[in-house]
Amino acid sequence: MQPRPFLSQSARRNRLILTAIACLASSLDAAFYGDAPDATHPWAVHDENRPQPARVEPAADVGGAPSDAVVLFDGTEESFGNWVHAKPEEKRKADWVVQDGYLLAVRGAGYIQTKEQFSDCQLHIEWSHAQQLPGEGQKRGNSGVFLPGGIEVQVLDNFNNPTYPDGSAGAVYGVMPPAVNALRAPGQWQSYDIIYRRPIVRDGVVLDQGSMTVLMNGVVVQDSTPLDGGGGHKKRKPLNHPYPDMGPIALQDHGNPVRYRNIWVRPLRPRPTDGGTDGRLSEAATTAKRAEIGAKLRASAAHMQGWDQTVRLLESQMYESDSAAWDASNRQVSELVEQLKVLTTKEQEMRRQQIMGLHNALSYLQRFDIIAADYEPAKELREIVDTLGWLKKK
Repeated sequence: MQPRPFLSQSARRNRLILTAIACLASSLDAAFYGDAPDATHPWAVHDENRPQPARVEPAADVGGAPSDAVVLFDGTEESFGNWVHAKPEEKRKADWVVQDGYLLAVRGAGYIQTKEQFSDCQLHIEWSHAQQLPGEGQKRGNSGVFLPGGIEVQVLDNFNNPTYPDGSAGAVYGVMPPAVNALRAPGQWQSYDIIYRRPIVRDGVVLDQGSMTVLMNGVVVQDSTPLDGGGGHKKRKPLNHPYPDMGPIALQDHGNPVRYRNIWVRPLRPRPTDGGTDGRLSEAATTAKRAEIGAKLRASAAHMQGWDQTVRLLESQMYESDSAAWDASNRQVSELVEQLKVLTTKEQEMRRQQIMGLHNALSYLQRFDIIAADYEPAKELREIVDTLGWLKKK
């Protein structure tokens, strides 16, 4: 066995410095990249501290329910238990029925609605008529899908049956006609995929008038259509009309035997106006979210050592200023910069990427006023990289 070569104290010290810098570089790659958090954005641009999207398994077949959907009707009597008749039994002349895997609207039964309540949601529903029905205009195959808060997407057989446009199939009833008529012929199954964002009104102030996106048989017929108060039969509703935060989904009995199948819904994530955590928030909500992220980063730093810990503590300052975290990271940054000064030019050149990573991180924090513009270790590190000719010339 060959004896290990003797390393002087200076060489051992330099090796430790170089190892520390290499470890530091791997930590810097993910942080100090996009624009920093600000008063209404709790995350940086391209922030890896932002929560990852939850995994959802799509259905094997187009139109099938994904793994996180609430299945409201799958063709079985059991799933019809998710619904109730809106009209009391003593006032109903009939009930909706389940037959051959679909729900059938029966004249005199009135509306049915879900037992469960929803807010903003993605809804898939399929509907049809057994054959072309008699009647014209609104009297042929009339029904409706009502989203929480009572806003209707019209169901109607107007394949070859003109009617008033804002009451045709795919219309947000009384608000906006569909962009095109994408109906299949009577007797075939039609599908709606609906993205519903309810109006948000607080104390008479319209924070968001809501929107509806509708695909009819895979064709976009409503594209983020503003809800304009919600619409209705013959009358407009004011924009500041109050809407509940939650409500049932309902299907209409309009006297025609309309069939429904394959009904499922997915709740959507909250909007910023709803107190959600995506995009631009109020300053108070952003401050609270940034404090939460900063605390998590400091907690994770407690289980780290050396420069991994230092970088994590520096990163935490992007979200929330914390004196103890700053003292610890400042001490270690200062020590590292002092150690860099004793490396030879060749040793510094070998670690150019890592040294520039630290320089860029400190410059980033200064650019967004997270650390002082006259921070001495940053100034000294800049002098090192400038002397080496590594700074881009403007």
